[in-house]
Amino acid sequence: MSYLKDKGYARYDLMRQLAYEGIEADYQALLDYFDDLPIDEYAKELNRYRRYSRALVLPTSGKVGWLPTLMKNEKEYSAYFQGKFNPEYPGSYREFPCIDKEIQANKLLEKIILFDYHETFWKEEDRIMPIHVGVHFVKLYVENDSDQAVSSPNCFHQDGEPFTFAHLMKRENVKGGTNAIGFPKAAGENFDTVDQDDVIEVFEITKPLESYGVKDSAVSHYVSPIEKGDADEAGVRSVILIDYQQTVVADVDDK
Repeated sequence: MSYLKDKGYARYDLMRQLAYEGIEADYQALLDYFDDLPIDEYAKELNRYRRYSRALVLPTSGKVGWLPTLMKNEKEYSAYFQGKFNPEYPGSYREFPCIDKEIQANKLLEKIILFDYHETFWKEEDRIMPIHVGVHFVKLYVENDSDQAVSSPNCFHQDGEPFTFAHLMKRENVKGGTNAIGFPKAAGENFDTVDQDDVIEVFEITKPLESYGVKDSAVSHYVSPIEKGDADEAGVRSVILIDYQQTVVADVDDK
């Protein structure tokens, strides 16, 4: 049974499901990379940090190939577009710093991308084409009791890409960060306003590489803001988000 196909979402434990010799060291390299993520320029006041890069999965070889970056003010970036699906940035591109090449080459990251890819399903005409992959490293970080860190968008939503997966890297001294899966009509609501009949499941991911995936057309999803927990140290919740969509082939007029 494919839970993603039949239910519209599925949960995973990739530390167990991907277990291979060296996974701990590869995980630690990814985890360390989150320490120096740059601030999200689109939400400086929301205690969110991120990087983003784009790749392709080639169906004939099953390989991951990373796409070229763009340049602006002598800095590399990747552009991310959600059309109408993110109500905070409707119809606009966001430009994020890229994921460094040595992290792109991390064996665990590639295995995660390919695991997610093999969970997805497509029409026959799409299965022969490269699948576009968007990889987001996102950290929510709070130092003070009054701080709050917020994901985007801060409501039940759909992403616009056919499939999205979330993989927890670290959760430490955090209150909140609660995940929820709802029916599509819950989009635009939060925990305070949503009709509970439109909520399918509420849960928290707490262990390294505890994960979930959604089929975008079948469900909406939400993660609540975080606040610092009771310990003296800062609170942090770090995730790798990966989305998958078809590549678009344009008609060429050669007249």
